[in-house]
Amino acid sequence: MGILQGKRVLVTGVLTDSSIAFHVARLAQQEGAFVILSSYGRVLRLTERISGRLPMSAPVIELDVTSEDDLHALPERIKAHTEGLDGVLHSIGFAPESALGGNFLNTEWPDVSTALHVSAYSLKSLTMAARPLFGDSASVVGLDFDATIAWPKYDWMGVAKAALESCSRYLARDLGPEGIRVNLVAAGPIRTMAAKSIPGFEEFEGVWDSRAPLKWDVNDAEPAARAAVALLSDWFPKTTGEIIHVDGGVHAVGA
Repeated sequence: MGILQGKRVLVTGVLTDSSIAFHVARLAQQEGAFVILSSYGRVLRLTERISGRLPMSAPVIELDVTSEDDLHALPERIKAHTEGLDGVLHSIGFAPESALGGNFLNTEWPDVSTALHVSAYSLKSLTMAARPLFGDSASVVGLDFDATIAWPKYDWMGVAKAALESCSRYLARDLGPEGIRVNLVAAGPIRTMAAKSIPGFEEFEGVWDSRAPLKWDVNDAEPAARAAVALLSDWFPKTTGEIIHVDGGVHAVGA
């Protein structure tokens, strides 16, 4: 019996089969979970096609985490497939081009606010939208990139990730009494569609090539996905507000 046997899990952010979210969905199914994917707009059909590459094709619901209408409709859309949820994977992040690539000092507030809304505040809005679907316990897991230092070219997305980390701690504090755990997985660089859109992404690869105590493969999303699946399970019943680093150890060592 798998560690997610009988669990119902919503997975956001599945765009390609190279994404961490895809591998979370795949492993979750293999561990016994019923998985629902979410997507929206022009990429909805892409997610539907990618769903067919999972061990079992998963239903796809429409959800734009910046849309109050979609957030309000989430429980109804989930209940078209299952009565509740036991876990949610938050794999959502976006920053406009002007907020990345070494343009930190010149980025205007509208673009900064977009990055913060989509990449950080959405953890709170998604969790609250799913809250009525949770039973006596639930696990929310977000995908992160270490925000303790200033990375080359990452700019306002780095600020957004710092906000995501803080948001997860406050959610853990306030939702813990309801049995809801909130944790993050800070993964090393993976060559996903999102990563490829970051100017200078190859500089991240160079850092990991030279500094990771454990050899890091930028094409292998499974180590991070395994950590997320473990956190979605009951194997971490008293862990919340935590950031699990799956980065080959780079966060722990100096230059």
